[in-house]
Amino acid sequence: MKHSMLTTASMIALLTLTGCDNAPRETEQAADTTAQQIMTLSAAQNNPARSTSNKLRDEFRNPVETLQFFGIEPDMTVVEIWPGSGWYTEILAPYLQAQGKLYAAHFPASETRAYYAKSRQDFADRIISDPYFSDVILTEFAPLADSEIAPPGSADMVLTFRNLHNWYMAHGEEGVESAFNDFYEALKPGGVLGVVDHRLPEDRPAEDMASTGYMKESWVIEQAEQAGFVLDATSDVNANPDDTADHPRGVWTLPPTLRLGEDNRDYYVGIGESDRFTLRFVKPEITSE
Repeated sequence: MKHSMLTTASMIALLTLTGCDNAPRETEQAADTTAQQIMTLSAAQNNPARSTSNKLRDEFRNPVETLQFFGIEPDMTVVEIWPGSGWYTEILAPYLQAQGKLYAAHFPASETRAYYAKSRQDFADRIISDPYFSDVILTEFAPLADSEIAPPGSADMVLTFRNLHNWYMAHGEEGVESAFNDFYEALKPGGVLGVVDHRLPEDRPAEDMASTGYMKESWVIEQAEQAGFVLDATSDVNANPDDTADHPRGVWTLPPTLRLGEDNRDYYVGIGESDRFTLRFVKPEITSE
């Protein structure tokens, strides 16, 4: 973050030193806006609503850099898919509270499985009890359910963090296809879909996606494009070259799950969280013939 702000300041200083006294005012204003955006995200990252245990994950999940890459702005309408206990919501909710709108598309209200029902209820309770969450709009999402995660064509951005593998493992290609279709429906033309998930090396068999929790980046891009999205940019902000993606219990071998318990715990803690791809897609603008 400091690096980004220094880069902006250095750019302006360089223009001055090289005699560009008449550089367009718009350039400086754009630089100031970018710096202010970073500061605002930083404030949201460090707000009192965030738990200590969640903050410990920042070094692996890089929330400020990830959200900046997606191009989030404080006046946007954003949909977070399957927020769980609210790891990213703790940043998104205060960031968007004053000027924007946040939909949290959680597990369906009709869900009867204990874990999913409790997770949704705990999240709903937090909306009532936590002032930082008070303006979050609770909706729902389930693959193959034609979910209305937000009013059609209303969202500037849809975000999904480490969820695609769940839908694939439960419903195969059809589950991921259904998800992308729902996201496309909710977004405005020109809206952004941000995707983060665990990366399966391209030379590994595609069948490994069915059980390891890792997904091939190329496959995910193909599925999104089939739904109508255009790949706008990729980032390695959440890459981890120490992760070989070939662990005994899949991605859950690594932190924070550590499914092997004490077996080689120090080794897996040393690897850190998984290697992840970070993708930004755009819903094309409507063009007149």
